[in-house]
Amino acid sequence: MKSGMVEIEGVEYPDADASDPNALGWMQGSPPPRGKQIRFEEDRFLEFPQNRWTLCHMRELAPTVNVRRGHAVASDLGVAPNGLEAAIDALAFQDLHGRQLTWAQSLRHTYADGILILHRGRRVYERYFGALKEQLPHACFSITKSYAATLAAALIHERALDETKTVSHYLPEMAGTAYEDATLREVLDMQIGVRYSELYSDPKADIWDYGRAGGLRSRPAGYAGPDNFYDYLRTLRKDGTHGAAFVYKTVNTEVLCWVMKRVTGVALADMMSQRIWTQIGCEEDGYLTVDTIGVAMGGAGLSATLRDLCRFGELMRCEGAWGAKQIIPPPVVADIRGGADPAKFAGAGYTLLQGYSYRNMWWVSHNAMGVFEGRGIHGQRLYIAPKAELVIARFASHPVASSAANDPVTLPAFAAISRMLTGG
Repeated sequence: MKSGMVEIEGVEYPDADASDPNALGWMQGSPPPRGKQIRFEEDRFLEFPQNRWTLCHMRELAPTVNVRRGHAVASDLGVAPNGLEAAIDALAFQDLHGRQLTWAQSLRHTYADGILILHRGRRVYERYFGALKEQLPHACFSITKSYAATLAAALIHERALDETKTVSHYLPEMAGTAYEDATLREVLDMQIGVRYSELYSDPKADIWDYGRAGGLRSRPAGYAGPDNFYDYLRTLRKDGTHGAAFVYKTVNTEVLCWVMKRVTGVALADMMSQRIWTQIGCEEDGYLTVDTIGVAMGGAGLSATLRDLCRFGELMRCEGAWGAKQIIPPPVVADIRGGADPAKFAGAGYTLLQGYSYRNMWWVSHNAMGVFEGRGIHGQRLYIAPKAELVIARFASHPVASSAANDPVTLPAFAAISRMLTGG
């Protein structure tokens, strides 16, 4: 194998150094050379290695709306103690491929753009790589789902929503679709029988039609498909039985967000701002990509800074409390941590996540540390281990979208950090 190349799932890719967006010169110069430009209309901006620049610059390619932080002083995360970051970098563990790695090496193996660790609410480690900077929002992808569904669960707790009601109860226009007889609880736990494919490696998968409808993929000449999320959701038809098993489909989150907007009248960006960003002392505005009618992409459209993502994780670790303020009702967080039925998760094919379940759009481990996670393609991760008093937020631009490509490194690396910080 050539120097600077690695093999992942049988395919050779440039390694973290060889694919560094600064070294490659993406979008540098005035103007950037034609071969170094990343353009929305060419529809290659999410491909590797272009994504190593793109994921820190989403709003330069697609329309967005701010998730405003307000005017409060940013909350204090503390400063990493002298020597601890170096000790973490040197931490050794064995990954699931049998390789001996250090923590620092694991970051290169997973194409990390940035990673931040809080222990007992205080920063113990923070690193940035490639195009990412501390003040720059990065694409969260499906961690967006965890934000949106947590808000929906809070609305259920407040009795603004009823999880036993069907989608068509709230959205009569969804009669005749896959969601006509689906309950909100089935949507929240992704137990929906809908004809829709989400295989990221398949260029003909339905996920890309969803992206084109929502403005996150360019549309070919003569495109005559749906023009926005709502029009797209109305095309989806039933396939299977609701409530029988966990099946991961991003469109479920868009349906949930539509219900939330219909009932509350509050746009997702404003709800995130009012209920999260302004409440926990976020340092920077986040933003959400939006479609042609201004509807935010609730399934994958959020970009946030690493620090602000970690703040959300700390909020959830602390049972929804931020200092003396209760932001998310404790029963909502307890319900998430308790998870759903692992038997319904088991058949979904996540061989590295044995024993997990999926509740309110969080991945719940049911392990000894009580770990629950927000996960996003290309390596985005919000890892919360309550019994280790630990939160890890990571952004990445891995060449393979599926988490299964980085989990063999990530899962043992994060477990090793838990043991190190707890003395286990």
